Amino acid sequence: MRVLVLFAHPVETSFNAALHARVVAELTKAGHEVDDCDLYAEGFDPRLSREERLGYHDLETNQQSVASYVARVQAADALVLCFPVWNFGYPAILKGFFDRVFLPGVSFVMKNGKASPCLHNIARVTTVTSYGGSRLRAFLVGDPPRKVVTRALRAVIRPMAPMRYLAHYDMNRSTDESRAAFLEKVGRSMARF
Repeated sequence: MRVLVLFAHPVETSFNAALHARVVAELTKAGHEVDDCDLYAEGFDPRLSREERLGYHDLETNQQSVASYVARVQAADALVLCFPVWNFGYPAILKGFFDRVFLPGVSFVMKNGKASPCLHNIARVTTVTSYGGSRLRAFLVGDPPRKVVTRALRAVIRPMAPMRYLAHYDMNRSTDESRAAFLEKVGRSMARF
């Protein structure tokens, strides 16, 4: 399976970087073809320009500035998102990736004013993330990142595709033991991907 790993963290010594390394290592070891997209290392620009927004619905030109990323998404059979939750959302660079790459003609097409999904090549999605706060705190604010992945992203990929959401909550009070246990959980999940 060709797996696109989208990684969004600027610090190479972070826990999220360790999670990312484990994801890539286990997927590779399991025999998958991994396209490792480290958005910070690649210098991805998350800003949607005025010109891009004006041409957003022009299917002949809207992909030009992000064509290489569009090709990577369209070539993938599965997607693994690896990011920290900041302010109960994606890091800006990952949000910008979705804004700039999941375009009309890529993730959906408009038919009679309604969006129809078209990323049916994506047959599986797993999220590997960490939250500073507790699961209860995330629940009380509606857990926006979980909803965006499990609802909005689900709406544009292959219908009924399996989704996993692996989260380490309460990083502000995490321990070496809790982080090691979560790394092992992620490793097992990727080994069975």
